[in-house]
Amino acid sequence: MRYCGRIILGIGFWLLAVSPMAQAQVSNAGRSVFSFMSLPTSSRLNALGGSNVSLSDGDISMGMCNPALLHENSHMNLQLNYSYYLPGTMFGSALYGHNFGKVKGERLKDEGGEAERPNYFAVGVHYLDYGHMKYADQNGNLTGGSFGARDILVDIMYARQLHRLFKIGVTLKPVYSIYESYSSFAIGADVGAHFITPDSTFQMGLVLANIGWQIKGFYSQEGGSNHEMLPLNLQLGLTYRVKHAPLRFHLQIHNMQTWYLNYEWTSLDKSPTTGDIIDHNVKWYDMLFRHTIWSLEIVPKSEKFYITLSYNHRRRAELQLTDQKSLAGFALGLGVKIKQARVGFAISQLTKSNFSYQLGLTLDINSMMK
Repeated sequence: MRYCGRIILGIGFWLLAVSPMAQAQVSNAGRSVFSFMSLPTSSRLNALGGSNVSLSDGDISMGMCNPALLHENSHMNLQLNYSYYLPGTMFGSALYGHNFGKVKGERLKDEGGEAERPNYFAVGVHYLDYGHMKYADQNGNLTGGSFGARDILVDIMYARQLHRLFKIGVTLKPVYSIYESYSSFAIGADVGAHFITPDSTFQMGLVLANIGWQIKGFYSQEGGSNHEMLPLNLQLGLTYRVKHAPLRFHLQIHNMQTWYLNYEWTSLDKSPTTGDIIDHNVKWYDMLFRHTIWSLEIVPKSEKFYITLSYNHRRRAELQLTDQKSLAGFALGLGVKIKQARVGFAISQLTKSNFSYQLGLTLDINSMMK
């Protein structure tokens, strides 16, 4: 455990290093392009409230939130996800992982030495199709014909085991969108770290996601194409597993680079430092909890299945109806391992009459080939 202090201190210095970059982008919070990048791209992530940067248990999709969460058990795993959000839309993803630099099962030495440090690699493609929409004028009169709109994101993830308790990772994220005749291309990146105790009861993750900007904007302005920043997100995650019970708790703190996460403004006052409009109708404790996602998992020691319940306060604050009851902000997920395959399902409510469903299938190709 003599390394724990050094590792935590290293994470602290990393946080101090990236904080100025995050603060520099605070004015873009909530007003950046490619907001679809914040959607949960797997059933597991949906069940966990939309994001998790601290849980490393072999699920390859966790690397999409924090590349340092890639795991030795994600080697030669192929995962397919399909999501249903709204009628006419299609949202899916495919991921594949491959590890190198270490024989599976080899134990890392505590002191440098001769043991190889394992490397984790994965690539994922995410596709969101909004379906066909009909042309209309400014008064809503149909003018004939239709057009499409779609987003494509590629995740190229790499992580390295620096110590048996500590990993770092980076993701390169090319993203392309086309809406009717308007298109845009951007390059982004995630930088993350992960720490786990020797008994695996506590995990901690830290990631700065979506560092980047448009290479080609949707429209041009005087002097050239308009370039906007990606939706930057500084996140800290904590995971705790009860030693003698099949329970695991998660706390995710997101958008640490900015305080105000309001969807609608009801005041014309502006922050003297950032220029952001301040909504005085949102109490400070409400705004604080909008930065958090709480999750509870029932997971046996064998990890043959999981049941997850989560609560995302920001999602509920933005999606709940004032005069009707709903389950906005809550999500439920189930997963089971059947031989060399794992199946996951998640459900969450977005509006009064619409639920989001996600289905995921993971195949352990390495085991299937033996």
